[in-house]
Amino acid sequence: MYMNTFSLKVIASDKIFFDGRVEVLIIPEVDGEKAILAHHEDIVIAIDIGDLKFRLGDKTWVNAVVGKGFAQVINNRVSVLVDTAERPEDIDAARAKDALERAKEQLRQKQSLQDFHLSQASMARAMSRLKSTSKFD
Repeated sequence: MYMNTFSLKVIASDKIFFDGRVEVLIIPEVDGEKAILAHHEDIVIAIDIGDLKFRLGDKTWVNAVVGKGFAQVINNRVSVLVDTAERPEDIDAARAKDALERAKEQLRQKQSLQDFHLSQASMARAMSRLKSTSKFD
């Protein structure tokens, strides 16, 4: 039964988002996505802000909007550590739109390099959240 599945644990800074067995995991990376299947080689992967997806044994897909973090694959077990993980249905689109506008305004201001990168990250996070709610115009 467990031959084509692996253990997945998705941990956000404030909660355990998921802990169970899955058939496939798709991770957002800086330059695209990476898919993980059962018996994948041991690896550590940097995770970028975006959509993380995994398929359960009953063929149901679960989506999550995640922040930056990393995934570790060892011995058919995957641990995903991210700063945030949210289900698309839990995202407040109006709040995400406000956050996007704030981030855009901050990027128009003169700011330190560190503040610039924080504003860019806020904008990416807001855009990812809006994209997942399909209410991005």
